Amino acid sequence: MPDTHAQSKAAARRQKSAEPDDLISVLGPDNRKDAPTDLSPDELTKIYAMMVENRLVDERMITLQRQGRIGFYIGSVGEEAAILGAALALRPQDWFFPCYRENGVALMRGLSLRNYFDNMVGNGEDPVKGRQMPNHIAWRPANYASVSSPIGTQYTQAMGAAWAAKLKGDDVVAMSFIGEGGTSSNEFHVAMNFAAVMKAPVVFMCRNNQWAISTPLSRQTASETFAVKAMAYGMPGIRVDGNDLLAVHRVAKEACLRARNGEGPTFIEAVTYRVLGHSTSDDPKVYRPDEEVEPWRKKDPIERMRIYLDARGLWDAKQEKKLREDLDVRIRETFAAAEAAQGPTIESMFEEVYARPFWNLDEQRAEAESFGTAPKH
Repeated sequence: MPDTHAQSKAAARRQKSAEPDDLISVLGPDNRKDAPTDLSPDELTKIYAMMVENRLVDERMITLQRQGRIGFYIGSVGEEAAILGAALALRPQDWFFPCYRENGVALMRGLSLRNYFDNMVGNGEDPVKGRQMPNHIAWRPANYASVSSPIGTQYTQAMGAAWAAKLKGDDVVAMSFIGEGGTSSNEFHVAMNFAAVMKAPVVFMCRNNQWAISTPLSRQTASETFAVKAMAYGMPGIRVDGNDLLAVHRVAKEACLRARNGEGPTFIEAVTYRVLGHSTSDDPKVYRPDEEVEPWRKKDPIERMRIYLDARGLWDAKQEKKLREDLDVRIRETFAAAEAAQGPTIESMFEEVYARPFWNLDEQRAEAESFGTAPKH
């Protein structure tokens, strides 16, 4: 007979792992103004503005998808602190390997809003030339690798890039993100094991947002936490309040320092919550009750930072109003320009495929060109 008492205890432990009261936190539940941070006032207001921009872009893209003006979208509403707080610890030469909710990092590292929207509509100026899904950007100038759709592959890519940097003697750290569902993939095991054995300079971030599409945390693992998994691989495992930007930044910065000092990888579990659906193709009301979501809305990472900045005298209602109004205008105007841009040419499908095209590719290109250029997007 199964031990139902033991099962209920295990379930309780897993449920506890979703609660932030036992996590590393800097802001604390009251978002205290004396929370310690090495970020300057200017850095704090800039990262806050980036969080708000990330949120407004997500909300606008979801609306546009519902209107049929873009095909697909995956956002990061409610997870901005876990993502931007970690990436803020990176230097320009470091590499970032995203899952598919980290596009705000590309914007933070210099991708223009116009180029991001070019990808969303798939016009002729799309940085990835229409060879990826919408919302799957790559930005080489900022060492922002292509978004990966296959589960977990970005972890292996980050591990490989970090190991290569170590072999070459380059002063580079790689950071990668995965959802808690991705920890069940073979890529997770391969990357964690190899990186630890080779002491690769990589920081593995896990956004534990409680849901892997419709699979809840309780069905994802029997471990008490995800961070504890790091122990078996021989690296530090850290759990942090993923809705506390200052805490995420602190632990990510420490992990980057370990990597740069030759101490190997770190695995960080940022506990947060996916308040919306997995993507615009998902309806979370089918598999989870609204009452589960509401407590997390009260822990909104943007609101927590706003309260903190206001308490320190670094932000006020007037600045908030202007920021949101300016962003609204910029987002609307920039998307309109991207939407009106010329679509990709037929010839573009043959460009940058091979360093030197084969004869048959030249023949195919000539045949395609005989049909003319693609119409305006």
